[in-house]
Formats: sequence, C-alpha cells, structure tokens
Amino acid sequence: MGSLSAVDRLLAQARRGLRRVDALQAKEIHDGGGLLIDIRPAAQRAEFGQIPGALVVERNDLEWRLDPGGSHRLPEAEDPARPVVVVCQEGYASSLAAASLLHVGRTAVTDLEGGFVAWKDAGLPTTPGPRA
Repeated sequence: MGSLSAVDRLLAQARRGLRRVDALQAKEIHDGGGLLIDIRPAAQRAEFGQIPGALVVERNDLEWRLDPGGSHRLPEAEDPARPVVVVCQEGYASSLAAASLLHVGRTAVTDLEGGFVAWKDAGLPTTPGPRA
C-alpha cells in the first residue's frame, strides 16, 4: 500500500484534534442545546434530505458565520463554548470544517462520524430537502 495522499494526511491531522461523535451522540448534543451545522450544498440536501433543527451553513460561509467574535456570525454562535457538531454527507468534509472552526475560536466543536448517511442509517429523523 502506498503512502497517504496530501488530503488524506490533512484529514488525519484534522481528526487528531477532534473527539468525533456518532449519530446518537450528535442527537444528544443537539437535544442538550448544542448546534448541528449542516454544511452540505443545497443539491445534496435536496437529494438526500435534512436533519430537523440543524442550521444550514454551507461550507464557504462557515468560518464567518461561526466565528464567536466576527461581525457576520450567527446569533446562535456568540458563545464559543456552545457545543457544535458539523455535518456533511459522509463525514469527511465535516472533519476539515470542524478543525477549521477550532482555529477561529470555537472551543467545543466536532463532527458527525459518517455524516448525514450515519444519521439516517441510525433511524434518526430527517425531512425532505429544499426543492430546486
């Protein structure tokens, strides 16, 4: 087996700084007042569905919307200690995004291992995504 690609090394490094959670743990965090942040593009949400109550912040806006001290942050993101679970489709992009949020001052951030697919496979609630 060959050496890891650059993106695989980046992903491994990002995950070393996270305590990733499974779908049931993500639901517990959300039920306890934490934020579920769905970073998937509209096309994926339209095709596969959404998690009820998750905030949709597409990846290109994430750091600006979750920076606790930023002028473009979401009101829900003011407290840097409020738990955040980042969700993508399968749990790869979310790891990179969660690691990035640590660098903007979030102190309680992780991602959902397996992403939306794992949430749905666990039988947790979903709703249809937005129509195009």
